[in-house]
Amino acid sequence: MKILINEYIKKESASGIILIFVTIAALLFQNSYFSQEYNALLKTEITFAFGDLLLIKKPLILWINDGLMTVFFLLVGLEIKRELLAGHLSSLSKVSLPVIAAIGGMAVPALIFTAFNFDNEFSMSGWAIPTATDIAFALGILSLLGKRVPTSLKIFLMALAIFDDLGAILIIAIFYTDDLSVLSILAAVGCTIVLILMNKLKIIRPTAYILVGLILWVSVLKSGVHATLAGIILAFTIPIAIKDEKNKTVSPLKNLENNLHFWVAYMILPIFAFVNAGVSLKGLSFDQLFSDVSLGIMLGLFLGKQLGVMSFVFISVKLKIAKLPRCTNWKQMYGVSVLTGIGFTMSLFIDSLAYKDSDAFLYADKLAILIGSIISGIIGYLILRYTKNSRSCGV
Repeated sequence: MKILINEYIKKESASGIILIFVTIAALLFQNSYFSQEYNALLKTEITFAFGDLLLIKKPLILWINDGLMTVFFLLVGLEIKRELLAGHLSSLSKVSLPVIAAIGGMAVPALIFTAFNFDNEFSMSGWAIPTATDIAFALGILSLLGKRVPTSLKIFLMALAIFDDLGAILIIAIFYTDDLSVLSILAAVGCTIVLILMNKLKIIRPTAYILVGLILWVSVLKSGVHATLAGIILAFTIPIAIKDEKNKTVSPLKNLENNLHFWVAYMILPIFAFVNAGVSLKGLSFDQLFSDVSLGIMLGLFLGKQLGVMSFVFISVKLKIAKLPRCTNWKQMYGVSVLTGIGFTMSLFIDSLAYKDSDAFLYADKLAILIGSIISGIIGYLILRYTKNSRSCGV
């Protein structure tokens, strides 16, 4: 099990490092002679038609945000299901601390954002932006610290980020939906029933689930609910363990998760970052950078996340509801709490839903995400870099 965890962390860490370079590339493209070509690429119309039955026409950036990110959420759903049924979240004692920390890490940033923007209805659409944690970036920072950070703390951060993602999924489903289409919702419900029946019938082949999942994605896309939720629904219907015709136990869920992880970590997330992190700095003033929305995002990520996570962890441990991860001290826990302020890809994704890529803030909202995430990463790294491990545990 420890080997599998280390492999997972290494994959996420490498992905985080790649995301850093991709983000820099996006910023350079947007703020150079190539900005016109960069923006033209994002707005390139791509049409998919299936006779007279189906027509989907979207710019490239929406195909990525609504399409490729569905695969990302499929992987997130698979990870959540596996951890809940057979992993590090399969018992109350294991799940309590990261759940409590995730709740605090979502509630306090949302309150900070609301404190700055409660009197502006349009601005308040972005209240959920600073509630997210980017697991790839956060684990990427931890990987730079090597054995200075105990594995138990890395597992805690991974679990916290999983529940953070689950919270983001619920937020998207409840608060970021358009006008609903009853017919499309009924079609999505029908696809979900078919997927559940396939699970009950112990169908092994992931291809069968993916084909129904594609129809589900189109139905959800047309329904007004955000299309990425189709990935979560699909993930929760894929069996975790089934006996094959040779009476051998196989796991369609784990097989699909392993196959997807490379593509999500090294292709989908970098592509998403490239098209969403291109923040234009032209004409951006300090007034815009320190507007209520920008301050709500930056302070929500840097201060809100660490205050929410650390205070909820501290209270739950002192009340003996949960225990600190093994070999972890309070300084290390605080360092990880600061790292949860790295919102990046998830915050950018929620930002695109909240403001629908509006230029009302002249990219100040996206720049605030980058600044809040960078400061959280640097400060969190420095705290963990100069904090000693518990002597009783060594590494």
